[in-house]
Amino acid sequence: MGGGVRKADALMRFLFLGDMVGRTGRNAVFQRLPGLISDYRLDFVVVNGENAAGGFGITEEIFDKTLEAGADVVTTGNHVWDQKEALSFAERADRFLRPLNFPTGTPGRGSGLFEARNGARVLVANIMGQAFMAPSLDDPFRAAADLVGACPLGEQADAIVVDFHGEATAEKLCMGHFLDGRASVVVGTHTHVPTADHQILAQGTAYQSDAGMCGDYDSSLGMDKEEPLNRFVTKIARGRMEPAQGPATLCGLAVEISDRSGLAEKVAPVRIGPHLQETLPDFW
Repeated sequence: MGGGVRKADALMRFLFLGDMVGRTGRNAVFQRLPGLISDYRLDFVVVNGENAAGGFGITEEIFDKTLEAGADVVTTGNHVWDQKEALSFAERADRFLRPLNFPTGTPGRGSGLFEARNGARVLVANIMGQAFMAPSLDDPFRAAADLVGACPLGEQADAIVVDFHGEATAEKLCMGHFLDGRASVVVGTHTHVPTADHQILAQGTAYQSDAGMCGDYDSSLGMDKEEPLNRFVTKIARGRMEPAQGPATLCGLAVEISDRSGLAEKVAPVRIGPHLQETLPDFW
């Protein structure tokens, strides 16, 4: 791997990694991310961590280790409170985001303005969809509109990244179109399967319906396949869902963002590991 020499007017290099699932997923991120940052001179990294602790939620220790590996922000989703300690550390950890559209008074924060390694101001938001999702949160589109209205791209923010955590592809696509030209990146999480629709939308926003997961793909969405398979076949639960423990694949989205406009210039999927066809951006 190698990033080569960057030009003085280089675009901002952004990496998003999908949901870490269990020990094998988070360890793959801890081991691989520092090298990716140094080899490709990444300016800003966001990692979704909502399934990092045994497949359900995230602990403060795991959150801290994700930052130590080089993540600038950790996002979550519907499993954000599965580890009850998250209710406490969310209050003091400004780089830990829970969905923005939780009701007023919910612990933690749903967005934040952060400084990238190249000095850019990056607004990151975590928003959860409503279709087929529990708990049912406030209107995600109103939350997104309020977000970009309060901190517009090119004014208070040099780049805006939205992790849209949702089940329905149609809702994710509509959020992408809703924010097209107003956000740098809208990337979906939650379904743990990388979609093949990475693109730059008409007004310049990079989009992918789901970034996939960082976990063992010889599984059922990162969980050991025997129990979910049993439930489908017998309709009877025989045990707990447990994360699969095989070698993990890192999946995510790479974007180069214009220093001038804050919009995407290049976008590509990232897949590193077994079971899926590996791919890295040809523009790095």
